[in-house]
Amino acid sequence: MTSEAKVAREMTTPGSEPARLSEEVLAEARELCRGAEVLPDGPIGLAGKIQEKRAEGKPLRVKFGIDPTSADLHIGHAVVFRKLRRFQEFGHQVVLIIGGFTAQLGDPSGRNSLRPQLSAEQVQENAETYLNQAGLVLDMAKTEITNNTDWLANMDLSKMLQLASKVTVNRLLAKDAFGDRLDKQLPVFFHELFYPLLQAYDSVAINADIELGGTDQRFNILQGRELQPYYNLEPQMAMLLPLLEGTDGEKKMSKSYNNYIGLKDAPDDMFGKVMRIPDHLLIKYFELTTSLTGKEIDEIKTALDKGGNPKAAKQKLGQQLIRQYHNEEAAVKALSDWDKVHSQKLAPDEMPLHKVPEASALFRVLVESGLVGSSGEAKRLIIEGGVRLEGEQIKDPMTQVDLSDGGQKVLQVGRRKFVKLTGETC
Repeated sequence: MTSEAKVAREMTTPGSEPARLSEEVLAEARELCRGAEVLPDGPIGLAGKIQEKRAEGKPLRVKFGIDPTSADLHIGHAVVFRKLRRFQEFGHQVVLIIGGFTAQLGDPSGRNSLRPQLSAEQVQENAETYLNQAGLVLDMAKTEITNNTDWLANMDLSKMLQLASKVTVNRLLAKDAFGDRLDKQLPVFFHELFYPLLQAYDSVAINADIELGGTDQRFNILQGRELQPYYNLEPQMAMLLPLLEGTDGEKKMSKSYNNYIGLKDAPDDMFGKVMRIPDHLLIKYFELTTSLTGKEIDEIKTALDKGGNPKAAKQKLGQQLIRQYHNEEAAVKALSDWDKVHSQKLAPDEMPLHKVPEASALFRVLVESGLVGSSGEAKRLIIEGGVRLEGEQIKDPMTQVDLSDGGQKVLQVGRRKFVKLTGETC
């Protein structure tokens, strides 16, 4: 008997005799808890919750709230979606709450200043994009989608005051975002204090059994757990998922840091970005961003621990992500193209075409073809040896590119950017 199974002997269902947890339920809970912090009691607590619900003939109601403050998602955002998909695969009910009301307040988590408030129109527009991209991971046909405007917008002052009476200001000010600002004598606006309370009420409104979120959502999620008993509901569990570092291996993945892998990135771009991930983050990326099973990931980790080549693991990760967000054919082609460019030093089979109608300086061609953003950057790259024309390194920005005879040449910047230059009409 495993140590978890021994502990399970002590589990009880409220109002009943001690209930033994089955190994099947324990295995399910362990798989769902991989890579996450689960409160209270980790896999054992979750297994107890699952078994209790199954005895009632019900699935878990698994809550995830989305404040759609931006339009595009990256694989860091998708970490929670992947975990939600695992809950769906085990037959549980995922409930996505669009923060139509709370997004207009702005979540103060992780902020040292007031978050900009969005209009209802901005929220709706972003929400549609969010849901389209969430559909790349979740089974939307099995996903319950609701909007907290439905219950928060019509809450009158009496009900709002009743809700506010369930939590102390001391408790709210213990939130890191507020405490840090007060310590620095920065303003905390009164409406911001309502945000964690309103997010917590969402758990009451949908009767959540467990809520998922990033580790930066700890306070808000636990607030929901504390609020539910006031409304005669069982307190929800909390599943906290780590924030994913970007491809630089240091900062949190973010478009503003240019260290992200977008859900809608082209396959070659996605693969190239994966190959830049630091070796020490490989297993974390497999755990948080892929649909591979725990057993498959353990096998990859064992191979790396025994001296396996991280490059091969990155290639596997790159192909897996492309399968998930594109298809198998794109995954095979991305590896082939990357191998041609980096191992065989060959250009990919397909690349954009750019017409050069008359002789022009190389630095101008770089800008006009879209390979770089400015003349200054183009000149710097050429002088530093980062530009090749037909495989030959060129270091003079004024080198003339003349294709008036209708010929074609391949222009390369760095390792991954290629354009086929032609004197003919594209």
